[in-house]
Amino acid sequence: MISVRRAGQLDTRQMADLLNAIIAEGGTTAMTKPVTRDALWTRIQAQPDHSAWHVAETDTGAILGFQWIAPNATLPPEAVDIATFVQIGKTGLGIGSKLFEATKAAAIAIGYTWINANIRADNASGLAYYQSRGFEDWKSQPDVQLANGQTVTKLWKRYNL
Repeated sequence: MISVRRAGQLDTRQMADLLNAIIAEGGTTAMTKPVTRDALWTRIQAQPDHSAWHVAETDTGAILGFQWIAPNATLPPEAVDIATFVQIGKTGLGIGSKLFEATKAAAIAIGYTWINANIRADNASGLAYYQSRGFEDWKSQPDVQLANGQTVTKLWKRYNL
């Protein structure tokens, strides 16, 4: 059974391990450098009234995925960015759907009116995930240089709450 709850400090080690595996595999996130549990905890605490972090876990406490929303200075104040990470090999099990329901409710409670997703154009699974939630294309950003020097196109997708 998979349940979703707010992320806490004790979750950050599993979250960092999950995200670092995705970063190491490459191709689906714009992140190219490993993250630490402390860095994640700092981000979780950075804007507690304007962001929300959720984890999806098994009944034994193993984290299968996590999702966050946080403000982005390039967006209007009524919008928020989203990021979603699911353990390698565990996609397609409904983890992302459960996370999005919790995140959507949190975004509404905070007062946002829309959610923005920035996705690499070569991230087919990410594009499919956000499209299946009802996100629609609204902007394209070609020639985005990642920290490792790779250049990608990013597609911005919008979900109206």
